[in-house]
Amino acid sequence: MADPQIALFQGDTTLIENDNWGGTATLKETFASLGAFPLSHDTSKDAALLVTLDPGVYTVQVSGVNNTTGIALVEIYEVP
Repeated sequence: MADPQIALFQGDTTLIENDNWGGTATLKETFASLGAFPLSHDTSKDAALLVTLDPGVYTVQVSGVNNTTGIALVEIYEVP
């Protein structure tokens, strides 16, 4: 998927969204600490979230910006 966006839901409520991850230092450090692959460039169109969640049921939805289509990979990690 050329330009994915990601949204996290609890029930019908959108908790957080991201389009174009932005290359933040916090995300880079977290990726490295978990052994996750780094995103290619700070300006890439990849989407990423770092959230603290209470126990419960959540849904992650990936879609293409402007209704574009393609294949996306979602990785979910528990951060110690």
